Amino acid sequence: MQSGSSHPKSREGAGLWLVKMVTGPLIIIILLIHFVVNHLIAPGGLLTYAEVIAYYRIPIIPIMEAVFVVIAVVHSLLGLRSILLDLKPSVAWLKTIDVLMVLLGAVSITYGIRLIVVLTARGLL
Repeated sequence: MQSGSSHPKSREGAGLWLVKMVTGPLIIIILLIHFVVNHLIAPGGLLTYAEVIAYYRIPIIPIMEAVFVVIAVVHSLLGLRSILLDLKPSVAWLKTIDVLMVLLGAVSITYGIRLIVVLTARGLL
């Protein structure tokens, strides 16, 4: 019988497991900040496009959003990899999965940060 504590799966590695355990709470913290600012403080519960652009003029906001994108993508792909590990893939399949996860993560993070840069640039014009 196992205790209630979390531990790395076989072939997951302690480093990847630790990243997953740290990014989970960080996602919750940043998401709570997002909901408070964008839905509880905003009149009517939503910011207009002009308000979002003005919001992105605050220097910490694009940084926080970029960190959120990176953390969310990393956490979700590590979680997906963990689910796939439950299927007990061969070493060759696991290497293929790892390469695909890294590529998907790089594309997703690049796209997300590009959008943040575009919104921030529009606020500076």
